Amino acid sequence: MNRTIREALSLFGVMSIFVVSVTFAASGRQMDRSKLQGGARNSGWRILEPVTYENMSVFPVVASNTRSTDEFITLDEGLSSGAVTVSERGAEIMRRSRDGRPAPTQQYGGASVNELVLVNHGNKPLILLAGEMVSGGKQDRIIGKDRIVPVGAEPLPLDVFCVEHGRWSNGGNFSAANTMVHPSVRESAAVAQQQSEVWNSVTRGSNSASVSPGGMGSGNGSAAAPAPVITQRSLGDTASVEAPTVAYDKMYNNSKVNKSLDPFVDEIQRRFARATKDLKGERVVGVVIAYGGEVAWSDIFASPQLFERYWTKLLRSYVVEALARPGTKEVATLKDAEEFLHPLKGTEKIESDPDVYRWREVTQGRYVSIELQALKPADILLHSLTIHKTGVETAVMK
Repeated sequence: MNRTIREALSLFGVMSIFVVSVTFAASGRQMDRSKLQGGARNSGWRILEPVTYENMSVFPVVASNTRSTDEFITLDEGLSSGAVTVSERGAEIMRRSRDGRPAPTQQYGGASVNELVLVNHGNKPLILLAGEMVSGGKQDRIIGKDRIVPVGAEPLPLDVFCVEHGRWSNGGNFSAANTMVHPSVRESAAVAQQQSEVWNSVTRGSNSASVSPGGMGSGNGSAAAPAPVITQRSLGDTASVEAPTVAYDKMYNNSKVNKSLDPFVDEIQRRFARATKDLKGERVVGVVIAYGGEVAWSDIFASPQLFERYWTKLLRSYVVEALARPGTKEVATLKDAEEFLHPLKGTEKIESDPDVYRWREVTQGRYVSIELQALKPADILLHSLTIHKTGVETAVMK
């Protein structure tokens, strides 16, 4: 082989490597683009066309392959059965000793607005989701962050936010409220993590910038948008007459404020059941929620069974948010919902309790995704939450 041939072959080899490299690079870009286009489907999810009523659209999220979640218990189930107790800090609580007998444990320190004590007495790990309410004690509270409490854990100092302003007196033991606060309040608890912002969201109705302080839709400046059913003014009137302690449960569950709530919930439930009754080989594991043309929220679970255990109180919470936003004829599209679930790339926070759970938050602009992953008894992504942040700066409530 002469020198000319060797040089030609060498050049061909270099060009071949270059072509292969470019091909792989292009393929990588295509894979990244495909991942974005597939969105949630790469996680085994598929989004259906929306169920729409008034100013709210519910996109069912379905999956064919899911994981069993029977080995976990929810907060409402645990409190109702006695497997879980929640107490004010400083109260004497009862634990079970190794032989099964009650063993009192004194919690030191006085009661605190933003901390309770939780004990899991049961034989299943406990799931806690940000925004779940417990009633009683000195004030009603909501859970501040998603987490898992293992079986046999020591009494857990639990971060919470108060949603009953004005009362600080013994209301007995905490019980299941079977309530999830609506997305604006959940956002303030899960993302802002500030008591003042939680208060503002409770009394404002919605954090959405399309809602003015008086409750009229401002949107893009048009005065044509119908006023929300639940307004800041109506909440204030209710608090002054029927809920002097500004209790979330009383403010949002009285005839003056929520007379449209039950019919709205029933209609969405009816349409949702009709839209998902004939699924073949797939089950509903979550939803994406839009208000008008804005996709705002999603809750997706590891199994259809776990979704169903939360669905009733989640739906009610979504409808409260809808009633606190202006009416609109805009409707979000399936493409909007799929884009909403694209993986975020931004600031990441991770918290972990070894061999129990992993909590991960990613923030990209006005979007936040939060994942709760169980590590034992099995490695399962239990809950995935995506939020379009709508929080607005407001004065701290006194």
